[in-house]
Amino acid sequence: MKSFCIKTNNKQILSYLLNRIQKIDFENLTYSQNQFKIYENIIIHYQGEKNLEFYEFLSELLEEVIIEFYEEKIIKHLISYNYFYFDEYEKVKILDNAIQMVDSEEYIKAVEEEKVIRQEIKKYVQEHKTMILDGFVYFRLKKYFHCLDELVDMAVNQYIIEKEYTEFINLLKIYIDTKIPEYELLHLIYNSGESILLDENKNMISISENIYQANYLSDISFSSNDYALNTLLTLVPKKIEIHLIDEEDEFIHTLKLIFEQRISICKECNICKTYRLLNSVKMTH
Repeated sequence: MKSFCIKTNNKQILSYLLNRIQKIDFENLTYSQNQFKIYENIIIHYQGEKNLEFYEFLSELLEEVIIEFYEEKIIKHLISYNYFYFDEYEKVKILDNAIQMVDSEEYIKAVEEEKVIRQEIKKYVQEHKTMILDGFVYFRLKKYFHCLDELVDMAVNQYIIEKEYTEFINLLKIYIDTKIPEYELLHLIYNSGESILLDENKNMISISENIYQANYLSDISFSSNDYALNTLLTLVPKKIEIHLIDEEDEFIHTLKLIFEQRISICKECNICKTYRLLNSVKMTH
């Protein structure tokens, strides 16, 4: 018979472990719970012959517990320790980013978190009969802490980019509020990343580098639509009617943030239908 004892005084973890063990369909598996000295103990007994499967079960169970009950706490600690100069609001935003990123493909590929945790746990349960959960997490999982440290760095970088983007949008909003509009209305026909500008008489407005007068955009690029954005910022129309031939994307989202109530979206007017038809003809050739 093989036995493994998990020691913790965290009531939520104890409840989680017991619930998980009771639900598992694993032959020849029994458990007991008692308190010895300072810790509550959950002792899992296995009387079968599939030792590797038993170790795999233990490893998976402990991995679930660590991710569920320790991961966010560790991330918070790393943010507070490594990025103490951010205020509390910023730390919360960074934590939100990290939690959203932890299950992303980018993060999983970059750090292989699950592989790191599982291997360390499996090695431990095969060599020991007892685990003090807190001690194992904080003293044995150095590679895991390194993975989460990288995650926090990624979350901070994302926060900084988002913050700079928001600040830049706000600057542009202030700028257009101080400009006298040169047009009552401009039409922007937008299709798959390409922009066409028409005035209120449906005459085409040149979108070219020649009218690139707004130096505040010189170091920042949203997409291939920089010139279209700059034209709108230069002419500052009172209203912008966006004719969407395709779906909204980041560029349209950016325009809506900058120009706010000046923007209206259209998908079914004559301009939309004309350019949708032209686009379909273009695609067939």
